[in-house]
Amino acid sequence: MTVSTAAPALVPGAVVLDETVPARAPWSAVVRRGQVLTIVDLHGNQAVDCLLYRADDTAERYSAPDTLAAQGGIFLTTGSVLRSSEGRALMTVVADEVGRHDTVGGACSRESNTLRYGHHTAHQHACVENFLTEGARWGLGKRDLVSNINWYMNVPVDPDGSLGIVDGISAPGLRVALRAELDVLVLVSNCPQVNNPCNGFDPTPVRLVVTAP
Repeated sequence: MTVSTAAPALVPGAVVLDETVPARAPWSAVVRRGQVLTIVDLHGNQAVDCLLYRADDTAERYSAPDTLAAQGGIFLTTGSVLRSSEGRALMTVVADEVGRHDTVGGACSRESNTLRYGHHTAHQHACVENFLTEGARWGLGKRDLVSNINWYMNVPVDPDGSLGIVDGISAPGLRVALRAELDVLVLVSNCPQVNNPCNGFDPTPVRLVVTAP
């Protein structure tokens, strides 16, 4: 697979942080107000699960119901405002080269893998475990996990309301950029799922770049 050599940041600015997250691994950082986080799908077709918390009060966190109700739709793209449990804007999608990102597919776990794919998957690491491992660094536990965002994941909704996890619509090097409207703690699970097409059955690294205007 080829990797794009384009400049990683979608929004010009001074680079504050530039890290590659290995396949299947977690990541976290505080993105300060006004800074922009660019997520780069290095190899294409890699789901990036994401949770957001207000950095100075993690009891306020990303709320899927508030976000979807305010924008009147379930997919995220340029202009989408990611709202908190208090209705405040946490981050705004300011640029998007993919066009659509999932909010309803949830995060995989050992329990859901076992239920969906069989008991032979019970040993497999999953996004919930990544969130718990990384969240513990910030004093967060299982009760702090809420419905998450799945950047790049393709979850179409059929006319009868059923959901499907299918091949992604991303490609190598495509990016999405999020501007922090408050100081925001970002938790990421670079999804380790190998039992459905969300990662093309082959998890790969992603790049995370924070820039300041």
